[in-house]
Amino acid sequence: MNPDEIMEHAIALALKNIQTNSGGPFAAVVVKDGEIIAEGANHVTTQHDPTAHAEVVAIRNACKKLGTFQLDGCEIYTTCEPCPMCMGAIYWARPEMVYYACDQKDAAGAGFDDQFIYDEIAVPYENRKIPFKKLHQQKAQMIFAKWLEIEDKVRY
Repeated sequence: MNPDEIMEHAIALALKNIQTNSGGPFAAVVVKDGEIIAEGANHVTTQHDPTAHAEVVAIRNACKKLGTFQLDGCEIYTTCEPCPMCMGAIYWARPEMVYYACDQKDAAGAGFDDQFIYDEIAVPYENRKIPFKKLHQQKAQMIFAKWLEIEDKVRY
């Protein structure tokens, strides 16, 4: 499949998702060697899971199918520019490339405005809309010390 055909497939998947009332208007596919190996659609409301964004679902499905936690040699096609959470998941999965159709402004125009998340990242923890408070840092640092002691750990 070529990139245009793959993106058209993702767009059709997103359209089907809203036509069947299965979730939001987003879909993503993961491609390896020119073939779709996994797909995902937004299921935030139907699965009662705020992390069930299309990209995250597609990444989970692809990693499960490949038996790995990274998407080496893969590409992700998504119907919209990834939100901050999905962007983080994409960087952790390490695909070779991401193709997207709509952008942040398109999403905002449809009622999906992530700008507040980008804005919050720059705000000091104690001043965020959802306050963050550090607790037991010294005690918890022992966990990292134990991790560093493991010689045969799988790094990611």
